[in-house]
Amino acid sequence: MTDLTPRPVDDSGSRPSRRILPLVVLALVVAAGGVILTQFLTSAVDYYCNADEIGQRSGCDEERRLRIQGTVTDGSVAVERGVTSFTIAFNDVTVPVHYEGEPGGIFKECIPVVVHGQFDRGVFRGDRVEVKHSNEYVAVNSDRLTEAEFEGCEPGST
Repeated sequence: MTDLTPRPVDDSGSRPSRRILPLVVLALVVAAGGVILTQFLTSAVDYYCNADEIGQRSGCDEERRLRIQGTVTDGSVAVERGVTSFTIAFNDVTVPVHYEGEPGGIFKECIPVVVHGQFDRGVFRGDRVEVKHSNEYVAVNSDRLTEAEFEGCEPGST
């Protein structure tokens, strides 16, 4: 016949550790996901400002990452040691820009651009330059482009 007497319970603590380990792993995964999501959202939120709005409009502060629109001023483009320097203008306000590399595409003087980056000691350090050239860009930014056309350039110089 089979012995049906209950066995003594082992209270050595193996069971609670089985419950705690999955909770610790879940907490670590949630924390890592939160950090990644926060970093992604922080980098994805670049305020879009015209050059004349820097320091004037809420969100257009020199301490944060920005996208600045302006027209590349006539005679301002210089390339030295792999850095392209130029100024952009909007409503008679100019912003000096330094961009590592060459912007490429149809980048030239007297066309509206949007530069992504941050200020460093009064100079905007760009890491991306968008040039007005595609129909998609024009469709999305048509009202801003109308204001920016030929800022700081002689008529007929483009």
